[in-house]
This record gives sequence, structure tokens and C-alpha cells, in this order.
Amino acid sequence: EKFKTLKNEANDFVKKGKYEEAVNKYSECMKLNTKECTIYTNRALCYLKLYKYEEAKQDCDHVLQIEDSNIKAFYRRALAYKGLQVRKKNMAGI
Repeated sequence: EKFKTLKNEANDFVKKGKYEEAVNKYSECMKLNTKECTIYTNRALCYLKLYKYEEAKQDCDHVLQIEDSNIKAFYRRALAYKGLQVRKKNMAGI
């Protein structure tokens, strides 16, 4: 029950564009249930919005270990890799 409340609060934060707050709520959810893949893919989305590509990739990797055909995890991990590549390119150009 608490899990559901936290998840709903996190989802509301995402809708409002408050990604840091959402990450915190999703992280609290994970303490209650580590098997819920949606929490990880949602947190990955927040990390992408915050340009935290490595963290987003780790969340997606975690989901794909549990559920190897999770489309959201594949898609968001691809976005994370893309972000990491762009960052690497920009660092090289400085």
C-alpha cells in the first residue's frame, strides 16, 4: 500500500517536471519492492531528464536482467548510451 502511494507521488512529480523529487520517491519504492521493473524504467527516465546517463543505464541494465524483453528499458538505455556518447565527444572537443 505504501509502495503504491510512493509510486503515485513519484509519477505526479514526473508529470510536473520535478525529476529530482521523483528519483527520491522511486528510490524509496525500491526499498519496498526491488522486483517492480516500472520503478526502474521510470527512474531511468528521470535520470535521462537530469542528464545522469550512467545512472539511467544502470537502472535499465537492472530491468533487463529481470525482464530481458522490456522495451522501455531497451529504449531508455539506448538514450543513455547516446547521451554518454555525446558527452564523450564534447569532452574530447574541449
